[in-house]
Amino acid sequence: MRISDFDGIIHSERLMLVDFYATWCGACKAMDPTLDRVALAMSDMVTIVRIDTSSASSRELVRRYNIVAVPTLMLFFRGECLWRDSGIVSFDRLRSVIRRNRAISRY
Repeated sequence: MRISDFDGIIHSERLMLVDFYATWCGACKAMDPTLDRVALAMSDMVTIVRIDTSSASSRELVRRYNIVAVPTLMLFFRGECLWRDSGIVSFDRLRSVIRRNRAISRY
């Protein structure tokens, strides 16, 4: 993904959950059902964007955000990173983070 495209996405007036993953990563694959569940249950609050860190087109993003472990999840609003975590994150934890930051996106 080009930097300009990514910047346009994360500067949205809506919460954007960015999943930096790799196709070879077991933990990333384990996160798929959780992210699918978030997408279904919270589509009115957040949009999920997936970035394959093993793709040549994402190298600049990986450097910019210092992605050293996958999966890395980042929650953005208007271009600002509100939250970041790496590794397997539970649905309950993601739901809590999204709900807590939802209030920010209402203003």
